[in-house]
Amino acid sequence: MATEGGKPGTLLMSVGRALTVLDCIGSASRPLSAKSIARATGQSLGTTYNVLRTLAHSNYVAAERDGFVLGPAHPALATGSQAVTLARSRGIMNGLRDEVRAAVYLSRFTDGEIEVVDIVDTPLTPRVDLWVGMQDSAHASAFGKQILAALDSNTRMDYITRHPLAELTPYTIRSPKEFLRELEQNSTAMMDHQEYALGFTCLAVPVSTSSWIGALALSLPSGPHDAASGTSRAEYAKALHEAAGQLSLVLGTGPDLP
Repeated sequence: MATEGGKPGTLLMSVGRALTVLDCIGSASRPLSAKSIARATGQSLGTTYNVLRTLAHSNYVAAERDGFVLGPAHPALATGSQAVTLARSRGIMNGLRDEVRAAVYLSRFTDGEIEVVDIVDTPLTPRVDLWVGMQDSAHASAFGKQILAALDSNTRMDYITRHPLAELTPYTIRSPKEFLRELEQNSTAMMDHQEYALGFTCLAVPVSTSSWIGALALSLPSGPHDAASGTSRAEYAKALHEAAGQLSLVLGTGPDLP
């Protein structure tokens, strides 16, 4: 609305605040907390919460456990951006988490290192405490093994040479020869059974595109019916492979996550 002379007339400040919040979330490559959004937009925390509640009610944003992402009603989801890629990837990971009732992890190989891209969990399906960084623990994690199994032999050996096989638990494989033999035995699904953290078993499958070498994994408390058992492992692997296929399509057609 404009007044005579082209000067702005009555402006709806609430609309401006909502657009500012949407721009903030849409330009992010990770879920943002309300406090982070408030700091980035210069709005009070109370105002930010009110805006987010309104946007969430209209499905323009979606509340994840660790922050807010663009929601299904946002028109940007019809275009390509890192935020769109994140939102679509999160939707797939959330669906898998709910199906298998386990924390879900997405990781990738980039610049010669293995990194965790995203994790989804709930209070009832908690994530493994990543108490050791990937530079010192990829050999003991299912998704680290899966990524290493997908690398060519020279790149794999370079990685292992640069990252000694540290003993994180009594179950961690320390012998490079034994470790390489395990990687070569099965490249379609890798497992760690309490090798990274006592009390947890993890299973991972590959996620690959023309520019991605990654892995999708789940973690479960170790027990008689966890991912170590044959039947359960097959069921979990099937669900992981289906979700990984969907992720490969999303990541292969959208902008790369940083």
